[in-house]
Amino acid sequence: QDNSFEQFIINYCNEKLQQIFIELTLKEEQEEYIREGIEWTHIEYFNNAIICDLIENNQTGILAMLDEECLRPGTVTDDTFLEKLNQICATHQHFESRMSKCSRFLNDTSLPHSCFRIQHYAGKVMYQVEGFVDKNNDLLYRDLSQAMWKANHSLIKALFPEGNPAKINLKRPPTAGSQFKASVATLMKNLQTKNPNYIRCIKPNDKKAACIFNEALVCHQIRYLGLLENVRVRRAGYAFRQPYEPCLERYKMLCKQTWPHWRGPARAGVEVLFNELGIPEEEFSFGRSKIFIRNPRTLFKLEDLRKQRLEDLATLIAKIYRGWKCRTRFLLMKKCQIVIASWFRRYA
Repeated sequence: QDNSFEQFIINYCNEKLQQIFIELTLKEEQEEYIREGIEWTHIEYFNNAIICDLIENNQTGILAMLDEECLRPGTVTDDTFLEKLNQICATHQHFESRMSKCSRFLNDTSLPHSCFRIQHYAGKVMYQVEGFVDKNNDLLYRDLSQAMWKANHSLIKALFPEGNPAKINLKRPPTAGSQFKASVATLMKNLQTKNPNYIRCIKPNDKKAACIFNEALVCHQIRYLGLLENVRVRRAGYAFRQPYEPCLERYKMLCKQTWPHWRGPARAGVEVLFNELGIPEEEFSFGRSKIFIRNPRTLFKLEDLRKQRLEDLATLIAKIYRGWKCRTRFLLMKKCQIVIASWFRRYA
């Protein structure tokens, strides 16, 4: 119920993770259809970039203004920080405060004067401004880092590399918010170089008990996790896509014209293959560089046919090998019989 600086930082990280989820699943998928020339009707979804910008913008973001308050000379308190937020963010559609003199919130008794509220992608969260400045200013100063670096224990020494006298930086140590922002940026950069898979966990109830299903709670989680938009994009789009070359290489044994070698372009080979298999035209589309398959059952059918064809090929290889082995043995026995017969007739 009482959210302070720690929960604010956690929710900021959640916003960034949701943003990359949107980028990689909704935005990127729809842009791929356009790049590949697939006929597509754009599906609208909420992009939480505006919330991330509210928090991390270098000039007008909440973290930037918090750092500015921590560095400003004079009397600095949590109330002066809130006043600064009210000046800069008063008109932002995802920021709410009773002190912002905005008519929308003046009569909102659920919002205390010492709090501000952010409308996150998961819903509205109210933050107690008390402690924001002190917690953001809770720094590890150079003398402490240098003392720890001089420790005899190698692990302790390795945990404080900034204490190395050869790397002394006379600048003020970064604030807690700045350090966390930099860590999140590194995490996002790392995730964008990978091909992540997402597992969404849905809590069936708030009691952590078995056999209890709270429909309202589940529906709320499905909405704020963006699963509805994701399902709409998936259902309207294609479940599977693959470049023409590996697709032809995997399934070419299913068609006599493409097996064992196809001499033409890979796309033409895939067209011949799908026409030979009699796959309905509404089940697939040809992009500029990839084949798009709409329903998983079509892919499962291809895999089943491939599995059966591999079994048939294995049987054929085994049959030919056994025939070759038996014929080789027969020819050897025939040759031996001729030699034996010729020597027998010589002495008969």
